[in-house]
Amino acid sequence: MSELRIVEDWSDPETRGHTIPGARYTSKEFFEQEWEGMWTKVWLLLGREAEIPNHGDWQMEEVGPEEVLMVRQKDGGVKAFYNVCQHRANPLVDSPKGHVLRRFVCKYHSWAFLPDGTLNFAPDKEDFPEGNPCGKVRLQELRCETFAGFIFVNMDPDCKSLKEYLGPIWEDWEKRDIHTWKRTMANTMWLPCNWKVVLDNFNESYHVPTVHMRATPDTDRKKIRGTIDTYFKETKFDLSDEGHNRMVMKGGYGVGSTDEDGNIVDPLATQLKYWEIDPSDYKGRPEDTREALQKAKRKLGPDRGYTHYDRIPDEQFTDAFHYTLFPNFAVSVWSDGFHFLRARPHRSDPEQCLFDNWWYSSPASLEETATMQRGNNAGEANEQGEVEVTMLQYPEDSIGPAIEEDVAVFVTQQRGFRSRGFKGVYLSNQEKRIRRYHELIDDYIDGVLPKA
Repeated sequence: MSELRIVEDWSDPETRGHTIPGARYTSKEFFEQEWEGMWTKVWLLLGREAEIPNHGDWQMEEVGPEEVLMVRQKDGGVKAFYNVCQHRANPLVDSPKGHVLRRFVCKYHSWAFLPDGTLNFAPDKEDFPEGNPCGKVRLQELRCETFAGFIFVNMDPDCKSLKEYLGPIWEDWEKRDIHTWKRTMANTMWLPCNWKVVLDNFNESYHVPTVHMRATPDTDRKKIRGTIDTYFKETKFDLSDEGHNRMVMKGGYGVGSTDEDGNIVDPLATQLKYWEIDPSDYKGRPEDTREALQKAKRKLGPDRGYTHYDRIPDEQFTDAFHYTLFPNFAVSVWSDGFHFLRARPHRSDPEQCLFDNWWYSSPASLEETATMQRGNNAGEANEQGEVEVTMLQYPEDSIGPAIEEDVAVFVTQQRGFRSRGFKGVYLSNQEKRIRRYHELIDDYIDGVLPKA
């Protein structure tokens, strides 16, 4: 096996025993410390290059009290600016994306800025005591880099590079051609909970049998097998020095994969047939299809247009590689799908967050006649083949299958964090990624940044 196909271990930094009191999720004072000390010092995934393919295309994303304007440049690069006119602080744009033919023109006094941030025109330029503002004033720029087709920004002008910040994730993702994948589902809603409630949940799989599989105290968790195997003794848990985390959970193919006679049923049966595997060969032993699928995808994938298959480990063909990128982005990377889960803080309320439940699919998987990718074709695609974001309302709308079960717990848990009866967490070892996350937030607030 090539070294490129090996799932290498990450470093495993020690945690310090943070108790994570409930006030971290409810306190306005801590919310403000967190914003100034942490959010303004980290790389944030905000945009997607496919949204702005041409010179003058722009995308605007909110994060906390800030609005960030990302603009495609003449040289093909992307620049990011605070969405605020430097005259009297009026926002330049009000919609999520668009195209500027020549200049961004402020609707207050008609100051005009070029796509590169240069102030190009100010009415009555001779009336300014300090001289013509053109040539002296420009849009305030943020550090901006792109990776895997996404646009990342950092409010700290002295920050480390994005590659240094991502650490082992950079190499993991670079092999997968994610920049070519298309968004096929995009549900977003405001939730009545702190953003950390969301990330805590996706930093562990301990909840999966209970929340998603209806386990009870009498359930033998070792025997629970769904699309993925979440049993902690069979899961690979990784922590990185940079603050990011990874769980690798094996393809389970147990619960729901067979009928009462042991025959393989859909959706697994259709997937096996697509990869030229006879489901009847695995009657009564669905767990053995994991290795069979790995071999079939390795052999057949490249000729079917799966261009990244010769660069990924066997486990990637069947298993869930679940990452949490500090501070607010969780994602499960499958062989041909990318489950995008992001939480952004409210402008001023620590008990609200904006939650994205999106799905990206590889080009080859979109051509399958019976694709197994969850969330495919969940909306009309734009000219770039990307499904537009649908803003939903809580609690009237569902954010999406399975995830709506997580959301129900987010909301009730937020209620529990307000109780003076909650004295802090009591975590299992498989949940230590949560403790590490909170310790890192405190480190940023204290001015102690993780080593590269």
